[in-house]
Parts: sequence; C-alpha cells; structure tokens
Amino acid sequence: MKFIFKPLASIVIIVIISAASCKQSAPKEDTEEKEAAAPLGNEVSLTASQIKTAGIQFGTIEMKNLATAIKANGLLSVPNQNKALVTSVSSGTIRSLTVQPGNYVKKGQVIATIFNPQIAQLQQESQTTQAQLHLARQEYQRQKELVAGNAAPLKNLQKAEAELAALTASYKSQQIQLSALGISLRAASGGQIVTSIPVVAPISGTISEVSAQIGSNVDASTPIAQIVNNSQLHLDLFVYEKDLPKVKPGQLIHFTLTNSAGKEYDAKIYSIGTAFANQSKTIPVHAVVMGDKAGLIEGMNITAIISIGNSVLPAVPTEAIVSSGGQDYIFSIKKQDSKETVFERIAIARGVSDVGFTEITPVQDLKPGAAIVTRKTFFVLAKMINTGDED
Repeated sequence: MKFIFKPLASIVIIVIISAASCKQSAPKEDTEEKEAAAPLGNEVSLTASQIKTAGIQFGTIEMKNLATAIKANGLLSVPNQNKALVTSVSSGTIRSLTVQPGNYVKKGQVIATIFNPQIAQLQQESQTTQAQLHLARQEYQRQKELVAGNAAPLKNLQKAEAELAALTASYKSQQIQLSALGISLRAASGGQIVTSIPVVAPISGTISEVSAQIGSNVDASTPIAQIVNNSQLHLDLFVYEKDLPKVKPGQLIHFTLTNSAGKEYDAKIYSIGTAFANQSKTIPVHAVVMGDKAGLIEGMNITAIISIGNSVLPAVPTEAIVSSGGQDYIFSIKKQDSKETVFERIAIARGVSDVGFTEITPVQDLKPGAAIVTRKTFFVLAKMINTGDED
C-alpha cells in the first residue's frame, strides 16, 4: 500500500500545480490582447507646465461676420475687340518680317513689308491727276475772269468748273487708296514711286502667332500674324443653377490658376449668362480681371471664389482646427484643476474662412460657451497621438 500511494500523491500534486499555473497565466494573455485591440481615445491630459511651455491658449466658439462665397471653375479669355488678325490691304509677296511670337507691338508699328509692282501704276495715276488738276484750276480761274468781263460765254466757265470737280474727286480717291496702302502722300506728290508697302499692327498687344514667312504670297484675306491684347482679360466662370440666384454683377472674385495656385488675382462680375453652357447644368458668368495680370494668358484654367456677402456664423480661429485621418477637429476642455487639464477631441465640419476665422459645425454635442483650444492645437493632437502610441 505504501508503494502505491506515493506515486499517486505525486501525480495529484503535479496536476494541482499545473492548474494553478494556467489560472495565473491566462488573465495576462487576455489583458495583452485587449490592450493591443484598444482604439485611440478622444481624451488627452496635459499638465499646467506643459500648457504654459507650449503656449496653448483658450477661447470659445464665437459668432463672426464672415464673408460667404461660391466656388466655381472657369477659364481666361480675351474679347474679340482685343484680338486682331494682321492682314495686308493689297496682294503681294512678303519681303520682310520684323516680329516673332511673344513680341509686344504698338498700334501702327510696321511688322512686315509686301512687294507689289502694280501699286506703281496707282502712284503714277495720282501724279498725272495732280498735274491735270493744277491746269484745271488755272483754266477755271481764266474762264471765270473772261465771263466776268463778258469776253466768253458762260458755258465755257461751267465746263471748266465740271472738269475741275471731276479731277478733284479722282485725286481725292487716289489719295485715299495710297493712304490705305501705307504710301506717303507727300512722297507720292513729290514724284516718288515705291513698290513695297508696309503692313502695320492694327492694335497694341502681343504677337501670339506668325502664320506667314518671307516669300509667301498674301492677299487681303490671308492673315500674316495674330495680336492679342491681354490688358482686357476676361474671366468666364461656370456657376451651377442652384447658386445662380446668389450671383450678381459687381461682385468681387478671387481666383488662382488651377495648375499654379501660388498667386491670387482679382476680378469683378459684369455680366451673367441667360442660357446653359453647352449641355451642362452651368450658367456662364463673365468678369473682367483687375489689377496685376502678369503671368495670365488666354485659355488658362482657373479656380475662383465669388464673394456673395456676409453672414454671422459660429467660428473659431483657423489655427484652432487640426486634421487627422481626413477629419477636422477642435479640442474642448473637459476637466481642469490647478495641476492638470483634460481635453476632449471634437469632430467638426469646416465651413467658409475669412479674416483668420473659419466657420465650424460640431459633429457631436458641445455645450454653449464651452472652452476650447484656440492656439497651438496641433500640440494637443500630437500629445494625444504620442500617448496612444505609448499605451
């Protein structure tokens, strides 16, 4: 009996010890799993010393008079009266070109010359008419004196007067034609004859395209170059139907280039369309660009903000808002004593921004007049994230 009892006693003792060990280790494993699965909380605490060192400041949600706005897309354009095709009034061969794309030209500046020997005939006719006109004036004066002295019939004076009138009309017509060709009237009257005529810029602006070359044959319907005057740049915006009642002439627009948002420009609405643009549900709104236009070119895509007035809205300093994981937040004070302050993270929806303040709409309930962090909010968020990592 003694030999049988001792082994059984040993087995019982080993089983009891193993069971006790399992009971002690199981809660530890469960705790570790729970801690690993615990999400990041919405509260964080800071000591008074940390708040002072970080420069954290407090305030409340205020009702602010903020400028409200509509966002719209569009593009830059130049009205047709500020664009010009450079053409010649006479056919001929281009002898010289003095401009290239990007050059700025003034109205009346010579940009090309055209060779046309046929214009020599017009100059010759003008000089012949000029000489005949000189003789016709002398004959008219002579017949006038003879009729006054009853030395010649009146019909001779009438004939001289009619011839003088006809020659005068022909000479004026020839002078107008020479002037349109750009030929100096003084030079033509002095007996000079030229076979090259200048082509001048009809408006001031920048050469956007040169479509001819030296040796090209051109006529009055052939464009030699194109000039664009960007001083009268317009803005064509496309506003959705729901926002149209809020848009009116005279409203200011702030816009940036879609592909380069670093610089902001200004414009003012002068006209609102009365029909939908193409097949879209947007209405064109036209504005004139004001102030600095450096870097702006016709056809550029823009993103604009149309100021439509002011509204009293709940707002906080823009610095009070922080973002994490694609969501905007503010921090409110949940508990506070002389040693420690507990902050609660509040999710919000961001609205319009103006004069350093941004409209907010809390996603969860927030007591009226609750104290919130208005400065150095990012420090509180960083503390929360670091605390979560440590846990």
